[in-house]
Amino acid sequence: MQATTTASVNGKLLPPRSPLMEWLAVVSVMLGIFVIVTTEILPIGLLTSIGSSFTVSDGMAGLMMTVPGFLAAIAAPLVTVATARFDRRLMLCVFMLLLALANFLAAAAPDYWLVLTSRIMVGITIGGFWSIGAGLAERLVRPASVGRATAVIFSAVPLGSVLGVPTGTLIGDLAGWRTAFTVMGALTVGVLVMLLLFVPPLPPVQATRLGVLNGVLRNINTRFALLLTFLVVLAHFGTYTYVTPFLEQVSHASSGLITTFLLLYGAAGILGNFLGGAWVARYPRTVFGLAAALIAAVTLLLPALGRWETGAVMLLIMWGIAYGAVPVASQTWFSKAAPHAPEAASVLFTASFQATISIGALVGGVILDRTSPSAVMLLGGCTAVLMVLAVGTRPGGPDCNKRS
Repeated sequence: MQATTTASVNGKLLPPRSPLMEWLAVVSVMLGIFVIVTTEILPIGLLTSIGSSFTVSDGMAGLMMTVPGFLAAIAAPLVTVATARFDRRLMLCVFMLLLALANFLAAAAPDYWLVLTSRIMVGITIGGFWSIGAGLAERLVRPASVGRATAVIFSAVPLGSVLGVPTGTLIGDLAGWRTAFTVMGALTVGVLVMLLLFVPPLPPVQATRLGVLNGVLRNINTRFALLLTFLVVLAHFGTYTYVTPFLEQVSHASSGLITTFLLLYGAAGILGNFLGGAWVARYPRTVFGLAAALIAAVTLLLPALGRWETGAVMLLIMWGIAYGAVPVASQTWFSKAAPHAPEAASVLFTASFQATISIGALVGGVILDRTSPSAVMLLGGCTAVLMVLAVGTRPGGPDCNKRS
């Protein structure tokens, strides 16, 4: 006989939910995060085509990555605290509606400033939805399934990260970059319908206050997680945001070949996520450090070996494997640093990750407009080396040897 779960609203029990409905709710939240991550990084593969449409430089087009990351970093703590008393399902649906509108606005935008306006909307959605959705597993499934449900929800991060760029680039090559945003808008509407149908009412049970966030932030393990995340995400997004200009100008690859390269990168990223997820709980230091070391090696070698298409594609595959492990490694460090405040840990993970995406894209764009794609890669590689050195100063991850 299969177990069921129940939910309550204002003290009244709702009808029991079957395991199927539990997992449909989990998948709905996972898909919500997937479309958010994919929408956020969609401009990477479309950077040059969007920039040429509005006659802006590649560096200026990089603001499409800087703006949502900056807004998400601000929105993660502020929106979570401001909406602490609202039903969590309602907030998830509101954010998903905002994301759909953002995608449709970008698709129809006649001016570049409207595209950036849509990216502001994306940033608010990232900060709000992520911070709420990441900690919902224990409210959606029975206790025995919480671990698996959490893994399913967090799988959206690497999947969106590694599939979003190549898929968006493919659609953009076939039908134009505006079509790519239109498709994402339609997909987001579908996820909104799923959230309405499958996620039960979720009245707030424990409000995340600024005091809780401050307490978690004072933890030295949390601060170390912030440092590691800052360095590795800065290295990655400061370079990967501009991988398309690099492949065009240095590798001299055609648009069709670039799409193929990015699809291979995405497939490698899925492998990296699987490998990282399998080992990070026991060996967080090794997984995080190895991922950063591979990113350092790839970005430092690209200016030399990336001049040939074979060298570029081999290095991109290594890059995909490395970055596939980064989000799960970073989130694991934050969760181990604050095991008794999961939503607060999710807020800090989201805010730090997104703020660094913004900074990386901004710094990379400034360097690109003043130097070359190769210089961007070299500086990113040096940053990743700093992260490897930082990991080496600490013999293990936070509480990595403790058993719960």
